[in-house]
Amino acid sequence: MQTIFLFAAPAFILAMVLEWLWMRREARRAGERGVPWVGYERKDSTTSIGMGVGSLVVGVVGDLALVAVVALLNRVTPLQVPSTAWWALPLTVLAVDFAFYWSHRLHHEVRFMWAAHVNHHSSTHYNLSTALRQSWTEHLTGLPFYVALGLLGFGADLILASFAINLLYQFWVHTELLRTLGPLEWVFNTPAHHRVHHGSNPEYLDRNYGGILIVWDRLFGTFEPERAPVNYGLVKNLQSHNLFTVAFHEWRTMIGEVRRARSRREALGRIFGRPGYDPEGRTQTAPQIRAQAEAARAQQGG
Repeated sequence: MQTIFLFAAPAFILAMVLEWLWMRREARRAGERGVPWVGYERKDSTTSIGMGVGSLVVGVVGDLALVAVVALLNRVTPLQVPSTAWWALPLTVLAVDFAFYWSHRLHHEVRFMWAAHVNHHSSTHYNLSTALRQSWTEHLTGLPFYVALGLLGFGADLILASFAINLLYQFWVHTELLRTLGPLEWVFNTPAHHRVHHGSNPEYLDRNYGGILIVWDRLFGTFEPERAPVNYGLVKNLQSHNLFTVAFHEWRTMIGEVRRARSRREALGRIFGRPGYDPEGRTQTAPQIRAQAEAARAQQGG
């Protein structure tokens, strides 16, 4: 799968250059002169690209693990999806997208999985380079969601190809240039939907997990339309562009909190609870932040 992204790299670079030029032109039309890096920030984009390169390298291990485990599961299951059938790839793309929804959702709702995924949300900018800010550890934490497809008869070749299609699709939704796509917004993940996903606004937290399709969010109650302007980044933003800090800061924080835990229950909560879990209430989870914001709005409206 990593080979596909290497071949796609020139197209990614060209797309980022064109996006930057377009943003720069629009800024000049609006009279915002003297801002040569409109929409992009050098250190931020360099960090995102560096994370993407690192993810490609680490991803080889994840791919090999997936191939090995899926091959084993294919041997023990009576089900089989013939890779040569015309319907095999479309069906696998759909199955992988469903698996991606649940993997993505749990990577927001379970602390140790969030530690793997958080770096993708660590940029306070939103442009095509943000799409490249990929995890170095999610290849392993997300693996069970995709190898499980092996029990349904999907081969590793189909799964890897479909996952590559899923990630390639998601590249273009990381932009502010496309505001809305009309009726397509009902079915597909679009820039408007994914901007919400990258927002730290209380109403946008843990919303719009879909990869290719947004219908999963509509079905499972995690959809939120784009209304208010989006504040990109984390609830508490990371003040570093160091690649290793971006990749591992949440792992380090989580491990430190587990070591300081005063009970086994607290330690387990720090690992398997929601991000922000704290028995003393010093930090809040996403549902708590949303509930507090909704209560404040209701009080103001009353």
